[in-house]
Amino acid sequence: MDIFRSIGITPIVFQFMLVNAILGLSIYLTLSTGMFSLANAGFMGIGAYTGVIMTQNYDQPLWIALIAGMLLAGLIAIPIGLPVLRLRDIYLAIATIGFGEVVRIFILNFDKIAEAFVGERVQLTRGALGISGIPVLTQTWHLLLFLVVVSYVIVRLSRSRFGRSMAAIRQDEQAAANLGINVVLTKNIVFILSAMLAASAGVFNAHLVRTIQPGGYGFNQAVDILAYAVLGGTTTFVGPIVGGLALTALPN
Repeated sequence: MDIFRSIGITPIVFQFMLVNAILGLSIYLTLSTGMFSLANAGFMGIGAYTGVIMTQNYDQPLWIALIAGMLLAGLIAIPIGLPVLRLRDIYLAIATIGFGEVVRIFILNFDKIAEAFVGERVQLTRGALGISGIPVLTQTWHLLLFLVVVSYVIVRLSRSRFGRSMAAIRQDEQAAANLGINVVLTKNIVFILSAMLAASAGVFNAHLVRTIQPGGYGFNQAVDILAYAVLGGTTTFVGPIVGGLALTALPN
């Protein structure tokens, strides 16, 4: 470990490397199905805020917060995906960037919106100030175990009939539909899985940085997530993992 410390790879940096590797896998799922989606930063924010509210406001353990963040992101992905995934290429990218901005603005104004409904003061997302004093609950073994499990699931998925449907849609969506593949269902399932994976990274990350703000889940974060996959390559699931690890390690 002394060798890694000497080049700036401290335990906390390694943890952020693993978080970003998970983010790389989240966008790998959509790219491997031919969907140029940039919504993952928004889903990461949903997971982060949900997880922190669960641990800080309701004294829940990290694994409960993780499940809650992933489930909420998955549920939100359903109504978003049904209309948006009919778009393709750059139009899909623009629409999903818009979704990310909507999430950021909604988190920014959530307390005021909630106050209008309940009639009393609400302090959950705390507006532009964000949430601070978050307990550091994420441990390295959590991230390693989660990354290994997700990688195994993705490998098994790619070798299944559903994985072959994903590959067919990426190569030619119209031809896949003509072969009897339910393109709409397949794309939406992948979009939901990607959203849940990005949300899990948000939960882990929030319990490392100790302070989260709406601005941390905007367009810049979406581009960073895309860069992990582009740098590492999307021909195999290993690529986004390498990209996430390398792009996080190099500045240090």
